Amino acid sequence: MGTTRSEIVDATLAVLDEHGLDGVTMRAVAARLGVQHNTVRWHASSKGRLLELASDELLAHCLDEPLPEAFPDRLRELSRRCRTALLSHRDAARMVAGVFAAEPHTLRYADTVIATLLAAGHSPRTAAWTHWSIFYLTLGLTQEQQAAQEAAPALHPDQAPAADYPALAEVLPYVGPDSFDQRFEFALGLIIAGLSRAEGSAGPGAGIGADGDVGSVPAG
Repeated sequence: MGTTRSEIVDATLAVLDEHGLDGVTMRAVAARLGVQHNTVRWHASSKGRLLELASDELLAHCLDEPLPEAFPDRLRELSRRCRTALLSHRDAARMVAGVFAAEPHTLRYADTVIATLLAAGHSPRTAAWTHWSIFYLTLGLTQEQQAAQEAAPALHPDQAPAADYPALAEVLPYVGPDSFDQRFEFALGLIIAGLSRAEGSAGPGAGIGADGDVGSVPAG
């Protein structure tokens, strides 16, 4: 029996875990499987395609377990599962951020998130932009977290002395490498709390305009 696409993807993720994103090559995946380079190329014509397939696989199990029925608990749980999936492999967030994986698992996850927002009464625009906002929040914060696991945090207290940067010095304890979970939940909560404002339901003239600006919107 020949090598399957699933085996190629699994080997790609194994190389990712062992060597990081920079170490993922067609030849490294082939060597992991003990096959010829052309065998990998038959399933994925380029490294970019290989990374698309691996990125899609990350979201394969986000919908395996039952989801809460109530909103916004359902949206929170979907977002947390996405983050957990990204954290399950080294450099996964950086990999996903560098490709456009219009593949079944990714599309099904996005469809479920957007359906959750539509079912809660939000407009198609708000549903699309909320999914986009949460997904890229998750990607960005997870990428920062995974980078911090590879090297020391970028900003140390001695780099921002209180005498020179008093505001930064005051908040440094809240942006350290042990605060990623709290920061994610905080930002996710802000997005969810802002949904009513996004629909303009916070009162006359409030909401997000057609150009995406937050704040005053012409009432009529």
